[in-house]
Amino acid sequence: MKKKILRIVLPFLLILLLGFFLLGPRVTETLMNRVLQSPPYAASEKARRLHSKLLVVDLHADSLLWGRDLLARSSRAHVDIPRLIEGGVALQAFTVVTKVPFGLNIERNTDRSDQIFLLRIAQLRPLSGWSSLTARALDQAQRLSDFSRRSEGRFVLIRSATDLMSYIARRRSEPGITAGFLGIEGAHALDGKLENLPVLYAAGFRMIGLTHFFDNDFAGSAHGTVKYGLTAKGRELIRRMEASHILVDLAHSSPQTIADVLAIATRPVVVSHSGVKGTCDNTRNLSDEQLRGIARTGGVIGIGYWDTAVCGKDAAAIARAMRHAVDVAGIDHVGLGSDFDGAISAPFDTTGLVQITDALLAAGFTEEEIAKLMGGNSLRLLAASL
Repeated sequence: MKKKILRIVLPFLLILLLGFFLLGPRVTETLMNRVLQSPPYAASEKARRLHSKLLVVDLHADSLLWGRDLLARSSRAHVDIPRLIEGGVALQAFTVVTKVPFGLNIERNTDRSDQIFLLRIAQLRPLSGWSSLTARALDQAQRLSDFSRRSEGRFVLIRSATDLMSYIARRRSEPGITAGFLGIEGAHALDGKLENLPVLYAAGFRMIGLTHFFDNDFAGSAHGTVKYGLTAKGRELIRRMEASHILVDLAHSSPQTIADVLAIATRPVVVSHSGVKGTCDNTRNLSDEQLRGIARTGGVIGIGYWDTAVCGKDAAAIARAMRHAVDVAGIDHVGLGSDFDGAISAPFDTTGLVQITDALLAAGFTEEEIAKLMGGNSLRLLAASL
């Protein structure tokens, strides 16, 4: 009888396992990274002409997390290299997620659970990343390096200001190329060890967010349980990041962490993806005081595209948030920070960024101002900071 039950049950178990490994990551990504409007995307002829001349920079996308070959054009989620080129994106920050708790919310999370562990198993990623968050970051960095190597020059990996300037000069005569650089969501990716910072730097990481959705050894998160500021180890991390020309990213940081960093920063800081309380008042977004403080460092605030960031589901809501940020922080301190592929629903995929250009025109920005907002400010920051 037991053998008969096994003969019946075993095939079903094998089918479930195959489904977990073959379909699980794909289905999860599709469900978590929705596009509210399918391409192609409508825009005015004036916006299209202007957009074609812009150097567009996006300071945040979590596309490496999902295991797709980013050299291949996909019909799901938000970003791949062919769609970056079609959307006119000159430079994309690829930000690495290493740990996310279950029951995710913007108010209160602990570090006691780990969704990424299961995703990595389903993706058959290396065993080293099962226990080490640093190993997870290095694995994703290697994937981006491999994409660059296999791209036949279409995708350039940026590690220095020299790389950036050489690429921008090349792009003037070769518009059908794009580039990227590496960032990290949450300093817990250091596994609590300051000595891992040069390891991550060597792998190409040039921007590190101090926190993600939970408090860590270095700083408190806006979504943690205690929401403290910089720890002693966090202050040393800031010192070492500045010495290494690694951008300090304050996205997801608690108000106390932001205040602590602004009090000691000697170099520009960035907020890679956020909204502003002035148009969308919640725990996730930045106050006017914080906007002004970031601007005083010479930094840039990347405005996100999702509903919690901008309290809207279209490019007009993004433009409203950018207008408020510009009015408070100044035209030189605002940019794009999509959070594409970051488990959000976006109005469009990366081929639809011309709709933001159109919305900014409608909001009364000049072409010179739009050039700064769509990428000029972020390029200036990176050229001075890398």
